[in-house]
Amino acid sequence: MILHVLNLGAGINSTHLYLLAYDDRLQIDAAIFADTQEEPAAVYQHLEWLQTLGGPPILTGTAGKLGDDLLRGVNSRGGRFASIPAYTRAVEGGPIGRTRRQCTKDYKINVVKQIIRRRLLGMQPRQRVPKGTTVVQYFGFSFEEQGRACRTLARFAREPWSEASFPLIDREIRRRDSIEALQRRVPHPVGRSACVFCPFKSQREWRCLRAGDPNGWQRARQVDEGLRRPGAICNRKLDQKLYVHRSCQPLHEADLGDAQLQLFDEFREDCEGGCGT
Repeated sequence: MILHVLNLGAGINSTHLYLLAYDDRLQIDAAIFADTQEEPAAVYQHLEWLQTLGGPPILTGTAGKLGDDLLRGVNSRGGRFASIPAYTRAVEGGPIGRTRRQCTKDYKINVVKQIIRRRLLGMQPRQRVPKGTTVVQYFGFSFEEQGRACRTLARFAREPWSEASFPLIDREIRRRDSIEALQRRVPHPVGRSACVFCPFKSQREWRCLRAGDPNGWQRARQVDEGLRRPGAICNRKLDQKLYVHRSCQPLHEADLGDAQLQLFDEFREDCEGGCGT
């Protein structure tokens, strides 16, 4: 049996893949949305719109509310918390560092894997994947993101029953091509998929969050401030303070207008169902 699954982040690239499947230009048996419960309101609204199309079924699952688990120091299963790639700096004006990113694995990759095993293959916990079963997972990496694709292939090499596929790269579809395709097709703007407090946001994205999603902005501020709360598990044994903004300033004080702080391109850290892979 061969099963074709789309890692759906409900961002630009994975939406393009879903619409290709809707048009019968790509074979997908199901799409999976791993919900951190921390996406901007626009992402959830867009996901609802995708579900109204009547295309391949969209399955959703979650490992818990990422920000809450981070700040209370434990995940939804009672285990260790998954850190986000927060910025840190020992002294004012000194070099900027970043903490480990564990959130992608715990709240995205593992959720997708569990949905495949439990809901699509009907497997029990710790049961081996039946022989002859292959699951092809599609990722919405654009043609510019071949480096991410290589890192994902390395991870999949450890799972012989599962394969990674990158249709946009195979078809030499660039980010701008996907944006143009969605502008012609989708009746509302489609942005990147990422938690509201994701440290990989560009300056423009922080400004858009502040202006267009007041609840998301307040949540981002809440998590940012919680990272520095005295006694918080997430900053235990750390001499430096943690921040979600690259300036290492509290989010509500950070200058969001300096283009020099836009460290990442808008596609590089996109959470298309498998961010950071």
